[in-house]
Amino acid sequence: MGRLLCLVIVMFATATQASVSTESIESFVDAEMPVSGAPGLAYAVVDKGEFYSGERGEVLLGSGRQVTAETPFRLGSISKSFTALAVMQLVEAGEVDLDIGISQYLHAFADRPAGAVTIRQFLSHTSGYSTLQGNMAIAGNENGLALAVEKIAQSTPDHEPGAVWDYSNANYMILGALIETVSGKDYVSYIEAEILEPLGMTHSFVADGGSHDSIAVGHRPWFGAKRAHKSNTTDIVTAPAGGVIASASDVALYLAVMMNGESDIVSAESKSEMMRPASDASPYYGFGWSLDGAGTALHTGTSPGTETLAIMVPAERKGAVVLVNAGSGMGFGETADLLYGVSARALDIDYPGYQGRLSRQMLFVFLALSPLLFIAGIITAALRRKGLRAKSGLAGAFSLWFPLLTTLALAWTALYLIPHLFGVSMATLRVFSPDLALALIATAVTGVIWAAFRLGVYYSGASIASDQRD
Repeated sequence: MGRLLCLVIVMFATATQASVSTESIESFVDAEMPVSGAPGLAYAVVDKGEFYSGERGEVLLGSGRQVTAETPFRLGSISKSFTALAVMQLVEAGEVDLDIGISQYLHAFADRPAGAVTIRQFLSHTSGYSTLQGNMAIAGNENGLALAVEKIAQSTPDHEPGAVWDYSNANYMILGALIETVSGKDYVSYIEAEILEPLGMTHSFVADGGSHDSIAVGHRPWFGAKRAHKSNTTDIVTAPAGGVIASASDVALYLAVMMNGESDIVSAESKSEMMRPASDASPYYGFGWSLDGAGTALHTGTSPGTETLAIMVPAERKGAVVLVNAGSGMGFGETADLLYGVSARALDIDYPGYQGRLSRQMLFVFLALSPLLFIAGIITAALRRKGLRAKSGLAGAFSLWFPLLTTLALAWTALYLIPHLFGVSMATLRVFSPDLALALIATAVTGVIWAAFRLGVYYSGASIASDQRD
């Protein structure tokens, strides 16, 4: 009965057009889209039950296929809120207890390090699993969700459960397995049947491992431009952490229901619990929603070549969703101002802009040019080999060997430290930011080659001189 009421509410809401002017949003999009390099964008706003939407650009750059408010986009981590909602449905059905350890539901965690971690802790990212552990769990998961979660269960969380907040995709993959085990349905079927269909999200679905031409094609950063990531194959294993695919208009319906203060898809109390701090260790995250401490709930999403944002002010029943089929570059072609600028204007929220762009641009230029500088250094060493071979004494040895030590340190920084600061491996960084990954790899490799080449030139000359003396 609650779900039927929810559907009636949604049908009424979709028939109501908002009177709010979109002029400020449209003017902003006109100015910011060329800066971001995004091929296409769709947004939708809900304001006390009234809806309006806008769209711009192409599904695939150069295709002529226009983005609409019904175009499905990969939501990325906004999907976590759907997983959390499903868990709350199971809690209300009496099939899940938020404060019972995961080993009571998933046998893979029996007698394992994370077996006592509670459902509440997984929902709020206080399980102890780190961002890096979560992103590593995403890699190499072709054998299915259950086996991927069994592999996670073998690992020890990086932190003490309940002690710190650390965002991790592993948490929501585990919750996806929980949903499957408790409900007896696979994750895709459960979300579509119990959430998407009751809410009337007719232009939305869940990653099922197949390829879907309807999805907006992602475009990844490529040295200031964007290149299409044409694979529209979906990943069923990571669906609980980032696999819901939905249109802007459908996400607006979802936000409207989450803010209506009524019991329908879940109880009003469960909705409120999802959008308040989960614990002292999680003051800015509830269940599937980030919190700003001032009454705003939001979540961003990142997929290869796609960036998304859903944001709500539940007390005012105002929300917005912005979907962009472009990944953010470093300093050049960034999407943050587009995402947050549109949503801020839709909700009348102050947004100062994404700060520090010049410093990021300088860093990216340095990384992009470093390989060329090292190659120039190799050529210079070859041309001036006589001077290089004339080095002698302690000072000469230092000038020859110190560059090797520094470039080895640079290589470690580029190949290991920088990706890990993002919470990913280099392989994952290559998927999301191929230009940055290439610059880092090229810098690391050419730097070490330059230093080794200088040593080779020197010692080959010393060997020749020794042979001549003999």
